[in-house]
Amino acid sequence: MSSAPVVFDGVWKRFRRGERQDSLRDLIPYAVGRILGRSRADGDLKDKEFWAVRDVSFEVPAGEAFGIIGPNGAGKSTILKLLTRILRPTSGHCGVRGRTGALIEVASGFHPDLTGRENVYLQGAIMGMRRAEIARKFDEIVEFAGVHDFIDSPVKRYSSGMNARLGFSIAAHLDPKVLLIDEVLAVGDMAFQQKCLRRMEAFRDQGVALAFVSHNLHAVMHLCKNALLLDHGSVSRIGPASEVISAYGVSASGAHGGAKARTEFASVDVHVRGAGTRGIWTLRPGEVVQLDVDLQFHVGVELPAVGIVVRDMVLNRCVYDANSELVGIQPRRAGPGGRVSYQFAFVANLTRGVYAIEVNVHDLARQRVLALLCPVKQFTVVEEISYGGVANLFLTGSERSVAVGQDGDRCEHAEAV
Repeated sequence: MSSAPVVFDGVWKRFRRGERQDSLRDLIPYAVGRILGRSRADGDLKDKEFWAVRDVSFEVPAGEAFGIIGPNGAGKSTILKLLTRILRPTSGHCGVRGRTGALIEVASGFHPDLTGRENVYLQGAIMGMRRAEIARKFDEIVEFAGVHDFIDSPVKRYSSGMNARLGFSIAAHLDPKVLLIDEVLAVGDMAFQQKCLRRMEAFRDQGVALAFVSHNLHAVMHLCKNALLLDHGSVSRIGPASEVISAYGVSASGAHGGAKARTEFASVDVHVRGAGTRGIWTLRPGEVVQLDVDLQFHVGVELPAVGIVVRDMVLNRCVYDANSELVGIQPRRAGPGGRVSYQFAFVANLTRGVYAIEVNVHDLARQRVLALLCPVKQFTVVEEISYGGVANLFLTGSERSVAVGQDGDRCEHAEAV
C-alpha cells in the first residue's frame, strides 16, 4: 500500500438523482436497495443513477501540491468530499494520512447562530485541535482572516468572503500534514487570495501535501507540480500542471489544434517554427517564434491582412494583437484563386504561463473576417523570476549593504551586485 499522505486508488462514486427519503416508507426500501446494490458491478447503473467519479487514481506525496481542474459538474468537489470522508466511495480506496485541514464549502462546519469566536473553537475541535492549541493560535487566526471587528458577531451575518477567510485561516493554522482546498477561495478578494496562495506555498515547502481544486488556472500553474483534468467524472489527463492546463485550454475553448483552415472566403495554412515545436512546446522568455502563413483566396479581396494574436490560456485574455499592415506589409488586392505567403516572427517576452497563438485573415476594406485559426499552436513559458503578470521585463537588481552598530548608527556601507 502506498505511503503517500493522499491516496486515491481506482475510486468510483455513484449517485442517484433525486436521492431523498422523507418518510420511513421511503427509507426502508431505499436502505434495502443500497445493501443489495453493493453486489452490483461498477458499470451496472439503475434508473436515475449516474457516476460522479469513474475509476480515478492519483497520489499526492509530501511536499507537493496537486491541482484538480475541469468544468463545473466534472466531479472535482466530490473527490475532496471522498477524501474527507464526507462521502464513501462506491468502490476503490481513498484516504489521507496525518492531521488534515480542509475547506471544501463556505462556512463548512460553522454554526450560523454561534459567533466567529465560538466557531473558531468548534471548527478547530472538528479538525482535531486541542482547546489550548486553539487558544494559543486564536489571535493569529483572527488576524489572518481579517475579521477582528466581527469576531463576536454570529457568522450568519458574515458575507461569503468573511466566512471563507475565517474557514481558511482555521485550516491554515492547525499545522496540517494534508491540506484540501476547494474553489471556495474564489469568493475572497484578490489580496486575500494572494495571501492564501503564499501560505499554501509555505506549507508545500514545509512538506505538507496539498490537493487544490480551482478554476483559477493561474494559481494552479503557479502552485502545483502535477494536475488532474476531469471530464464527467473520468480522468481526461493527468501529469505536469502546464501540460494538463494546456489540454484543458483546448477542450474548454472547443478549438482545434491544427494549423489549417478552409472557409468560403479563403484557405489558410500556418506553420510554426522554433525549438521544440512537437508536443507541448516549452519556451523561455526572449526566445523567437516564427510563423509561415500561406493563403489562397476563394473570392476577390480588396485589402487583405493577417492578424497575429497571443492569448494567455490561464487568464483567458489577449496579451498581444497585431497585423501585417502594422508591421509594414502593404495590403494588395487579390482575386479568386490568388495566393500570397507571409513570414512573421515575435519575441516571447512573457512570464510563466500557457499561451496560444491565433491567426486571423480579414479584409480591411469590407471589415470582414475571412478565416480564423484558434489556436494555431499552444506553448508554455517557463521561468523562475516573476510572481505574476504577463510581460517579462527582465528585472535586474543590486543590493546596497549597510552595516549597523549595536547603537543603531551606520558604521559602513558596501555595494554588492
